[in-house]
Formats: sequence, C-alpha cells, structure tokens
Amino acid sequence: MGKDRKIGVAMDFSSSSKTALQWAIDNLADKGDTFYILHIKHHSSDESRDLIWSKSGSPLIPLAEFRQPETMNKYGVKIDIDVLDMLDTGSRQKEVTVVTKLYWGDAREKLCDAVEDLKLDSLVMGSRGLGPIQRIIMGSVTSYVINNAACPVTVVKDPDFRKH
Repeated sequence: MGKDRKIGVAMDFSSSSKTALQWAIDNLADKGDTFYILHIKHHSSDESRDLIWSKSGSPLIPLAEFRQPETMNKYGVKIDIDVLDMLDTGSRQKEVTVVTKLYWGDAREKLCDAVEDLKLDSLVMGSRGLGPIQRIIMGSVTSYVINNAACPVTVVKDPDFRKH
C-alpha cells in the first residue's frame, strides 16, 4: 500500500475497538491517509432515518463535526472522550484525515458493505475474545468479516483479555 490509503477502523467504543484504533494510529497511519471510523448501530426507534440510510449509511462526518455534541446526539452516538482524544491526537501527529461513517443493521454485513462502498485498502478491528461456545451461539463478527471482506483485515486483540 502506498500513500493516501483508505483505512477503516471498526468502532463500537469497547475496550477492544479502542485498542484497535490506537494500534492503527501507531502502526498504520501515515501522512495523507484517510481513517474511516465505522460505527454500526442496531436499528433505532427513528424509522425514517433507518429507511433513508439503511443501504448507504450516514453521510461522511468530518472529525471536527463528529466532536460536536449536537452531531453525536443527532446520530444517537454516546460521546467517548478517549476515542475523540485519540482521533484528534492521531490526526494532528500523523497528518491523517479522519471521517466517521455510521451504518444501521447487522455489524458483520455492514462492515463488509463499508469495505466495498468506501473502497478501503484495509480494515482494522478489535476482538472481544469470545470462547468457542460463545462464538457458536452469538456468532463472531470478526470471523465473518475476515472471511468476507474484500480487503485485508487486521484483528487487534485486547491485551486485557485473559483466557481462564
């Protein structure tokens, strides 16, 4: 991959997705790249928004706009100061552009759709560290995306996860 890459980071605001974001900033971000922060929401109570953006997701939201509480409220996203600080610092220090895109629906399918729609060069995501039984019952978003995304996928394990 050369300069001006399009790098997606799956963000559900969990510890593992924050770890993945920090890893992507530290290890992938380079001047001229664009980071797409991808947040998937389950269908909301606002059916009109779901219908409008069910296929394409939200418009791209620049970081400066995404930081504003009004924007976060408009899209039903809780403010996470840690994530916003990581994005601010990363965008300044690494000279990358950061935009957010929200989707509504099944995270597995929507992340794969985002890869194709945004023509991402790579996708970085965290792993919740589900055990084999939990993966069978709940399904693994990570496994699905690794097997179906049209770009390389990097999975960053949460260092706080310990097997018992």
